[in-house]
Amino acid sequence: MLPLPNPRIVARKKKPRPNDFGISHCPGSTQKNCLRRRESPTSPAVQSKPQLLAWITCDGVHIDPGSGKHTLLGVFSNIKARRFPVVHPRMVWFITLTDLQVGKHVIRILFGHNIESPKEVVRREFEAQSPVQRVNLINEIRNLGFEKPGDYSITIEVDDEPILVTSLPVSE
Repeated sequence: MLPLPNPRIVARKKKPRPNDFGISHCPGSTQKNCLRRRESPTSPAVQSKPQLLAWITCDGVHIDPGSGKHTLLGVFSNIKARRFPVVHPRMVWFITLTDLQVGKHVIRILFGHNIESPKEVVRREFEAQSPVQRVNLINEIRNLGFEKPGDYSITIEVDDEPILVTSLPVSE
């Protein structure tokens, strides 16, 4: 005769993990803006627009040759000048993107004192190997001119789709 199971010991059904269904969670974010499909050989390509994870203005970026890690040097969020017009000799806009379709893309950065008439300061191609890849782009900007103090608009587009509109404050 087989022993009867102990009523206190109940087999627990394994709870499904989020990744069992192809969904990944972002800790510290709300589920509404966080859930996204993970790449799978059987799932269709990502249908969301590219996501901007970082846009940082700095003096330079050092890439460690051993680890490939990026070190941002001289991070700043505004510009001060004694006189106008002024030309900033060199800055770097460090950008990290994800949720990109596999393949080639074009990033454009538009800049201007007036949002209605910006000029293109960056246009370059880059490639994404996977929708979950984080693509770091280092954009060196030389001799950027500021005619007068104020908020200068910056628009970042990927494949003609705006992903960020922000401003860079310039003051005396």
